[in-house]
Amino acid sequence: MKKMICALILLSFCVLNAQNEGVKYDSLWQGNLKFGQTSLKVVLKIFKTEEGNLSAHLDSPDQGAVNIPVTEINITDDSLMFSVASIGASYKGALEKGGGKITGIFKQAGYSLPLQLEKTDKAAEVKRPQNPKRPFPYIEEEIVFENKLDKIKLAGALTLPDRNGKFPAVVLISGSGPQDRDETIFNHKPFLIISDYLTRNGIAVLRYDDRGVGKSEGNFSSATTEDFMKDALAAVEYLKSRNEIDLDKIGLIGHSEGGLIAPMAAASSDDVKFLVLLAPPGIPGKDLIPLQTELIMKAQGVDSSTIYRTVSHLRTVFEIITNSSDSLTAYKKLEELYKNEIAGLPEEEKKKPENGFEAFERKAKTYLSPWFRFFLKYNPSWALENVKVPVLALWGGKDLQVPPEENMPPLKSALENAGNKRVKTVVCEQLNHLFQKSDTGLPLEYGAIEETIYTPALEMIKDWIKETAGAK
Repeated sequence: MKKMICALILLSFCVLNAQNEGVKYDSLWQGNLKFGQTSLKVVLKIFKTEEGNLSAHLDSPDQGAVNIPVTEINITDDSLMFSVASIGASYKGALEKGGGKITGIFKQAGYSLPLQLEKTDKAAEVKRPQNPKRPFPYIEEEIVFENKLDKIKLAGALTLPDRNGKFPAVVLISGSGPQDRDETIFNHKPFLIISDYLTRNGIAVLRYDDRGVGKSEGNFSSATTEDFMKDALAAVEYLKSRNEIDLDKIGLIGHSEGGLIAPMAAASSDDVKFLVLLAPPGIPGKDLIPLQTELIMKAQGVDSSTIYRTVSHLRTVFEIITNSSDSLTAYKKLEELYKNEIAGLPEEEKKKPENGFEAFERKAKTYLSPWFRFFLKYNPSWALENVKVPVLALWGGKDLQVPPEENMPPLKSALENAGNKRVKTVVCEQLNHLFQKSDTGLPLEYGAIEETIYTPALEMIKDWIKETAGAK
């Protein structure tokens, strides 16, 4: 769930104020930040503006973040210092003799990490070896279909086996946050790979840009999970119009929040004949977000007292939101909570930007958005208890965002309450939330891992669909 990912580098924009101390550093520098067994590439691009001032951008290629403005940079004969206000980061390093290396400390979010930057002519490219290369041995069509209820058109791609016949088909439903049809995250394209793999194995696949993303119409920010369900059912309606599709073999594959949406759709429509749920939540968002926050902070080595304060604060905030009748009432209560918490801080802490009123307002805007309020309150069991079709549910054993230990039991219980006996649940050990082989499960690793999806997980999905839907 990208909305809850705690990543090192976050894309944002800020006003640049650079100091010009010379042009000999007009160059490209690259290094690796190491967090335990995780390593993230960092690229610093130093250049002159048209006005002749010194400027710089910071990239985190593994996380797909590029051209983050450096707000201040200071270069002397033997040192380099810079800061990046938008991500709360700074660096101070010493230039080694010969001028090819800078050794220093990178600071962000309370971490102080060694970072050696080396001068290079070309930054290393991020490798994504699983991305399929065209031409494909199957048919790929650009398509547009309509969500008639909300009167918006959604754009995507339909891939079909290149032979005669009627094929089983699946609609891919992405996780939270604005997603393109490939569910692109940190330069990974999970849905492109799933689509390619399944279509090569006789299964038609429809994937689409979320509303308001890419070529799709609509407003993403005002939509809720329930709205996204209507988009998914519109995709099913489109498949029903295609002669190549077997109408008795249309299923949904949902990842993360998509694993929440798919059961909602199946409970609402008899046209959905099976479900594949990848890292599906089994508990309400008000419980899931504090849980994932705690697990991620523990894996990052944060001290227990800080974790306790953070998680307790989240639970208090979410209790206010879920128990308030409307957003205005919730906002007033959140503002009162903020003022009480700030009043108890030392003066030095009060002055920090992250504790300022503007920071509070940004968080409140997120927490009180239509999507967030719905997600906090919604219990997955409400739909799951009405799902009668076959279900395959997979989790990664190292998933820190939707951990199987807390999410699988309530999901299984809800399906049992539905009287559904055609259910298979699997925990894939060593895999993270994206179904990559992972050391820690931390979201920080997602971009650093070259693998996009563990191939045996793809095989499991394909084999189950073939067995369930009779694909050839």
